[in-house]
Order: sequence, then C-alpha cells, then structure tokens
Amino acid sequence: MLRNAWRWYQSCLAVHPVKTQMASSAVLWALGDIGAQAVTHSTFVKKQPLISEEEKKFKINWRRAAITSTFGLTFVGPVGHFWYEYLDKYIRTRLLMQPKTLKFVATKVAADGLLFGPLDLLVFFSYLGFASGRSVEQVKQDVKRDFLPALVLGGTVWPVVQVANFRFVPVRFQLLYVNLFCLLDSTFLSWVEQQGDASWKRWFKSLSSSKV
Repeated sequence: MLRNAWRWYQSCLAVHPVKTQMASSAVLWALGDIGAQAVTHSTFVKKQPLISEEEKKFKINWRRAAITSTFGLTFVGPVGHFWYEYLDKYIRTRLLMQPKTLKFVATKVAADGLLFGPLDLLVFFSYLGFASGRSVEQVKQDVKRDFLPALVLGGTVWPVVQVANFRFVPVRFQLLYVNLFCLLDSTFLSWVEQQGDASWKRWFKSLSSSKV
C-alpha cells in the first residue's frame, strides 16, 4: 500500500510538480495546526484542573486549521518548490560548486537559513494575523512578539534537518522531505502563535531590546 502511494505521488510530482507540492503542503500544515491546537488544549487542561468536563473536551478549530492550510497551499507549496529548484541550480551553475560536497551543502543550508527561513516566518505570522481579522498595528505587535523566539528555536533544529536534506535527498523530493518535517514545524509555529504574550516570549523581547 505504501509503495503504491509512493508511486502515485511520484507520478503526480512528475506530471504536476507545483500542484502536487501545494496539495501536500496544504494537508501537512493543516495537520500541524490541529496538532498545535491539541498541545495548547492539553496544556490548558493541566493548568486548570477545576474546569468543567465540557471544557476538557478537545474541539478542533476548523477555521484556524483552514487558515493555516491555506498558508501551506499558497505560500509553502509554490514558493518552496521554486526555491529549492533555483537554489540548487544557482549554486551548481553560478557558484560552480560540486553537488553533495561539504561546501555545497553548507552554502545551501546557510542560504536557506538566512533567506528563506526568516521570510517564511515573517509571511506566516503576518498572514495568520490578517487572516484572523487583526489590525495592521496588532499584526506588527504579534510579529515582534513571535518572530525572534520562532527564529531562534527553529534555528537550533532546521540546520540539522537541511544538512541531511541537501546531502542525501534528490532536488525533486527536497520539498517533500521538508514538508514531512513541516508537520512538526507547523505544529511548532502554530503553538508559538497560540501562546500569546507568554513569559518566555517576553524574555526574548527583553533580550533583543537590551541590545539596542
């Protein structure tokens, strides 16, 4: 069954590469948001033992899941597809680096972390804010609050993930590989956004303010 599913995915990717990446991104980001909702709800229940039985039941916020899924569909899928294709081509043909070498992989990891990573976070938190009906000023405050914590914490994991990706995974499957980890990453980003003005976020904010 898994083998047939993999063959079907490969066939879709060969015929409709961008649409396939968009669809898989939409599904995985929706699942990631539902995971974040579950984690947030579980944490809330543990901290509030006196709440009613009705409040203890986990109910999926389908509107929020749809909003996050749309981000995967319209941004992660198409932009990620062209990003990985262009990045590989540019480093091979313009910088003339040999694929799979240490320098080649390190350059791709650095470019991904310094360019695509921050852009992805900025677009995600901005989009989520506007899609949730917040004002421009509220979105600015949310981005200031959430961007640095997500960038720092994500930066401890993604470089390791991408080293394996750029070293061992063919270019056409690199976004799929990333999307599988995005199931966890979207859970993490949605969880970060749902934490609001948590104390650990204020610590990051005070840290960045003290350096100014």
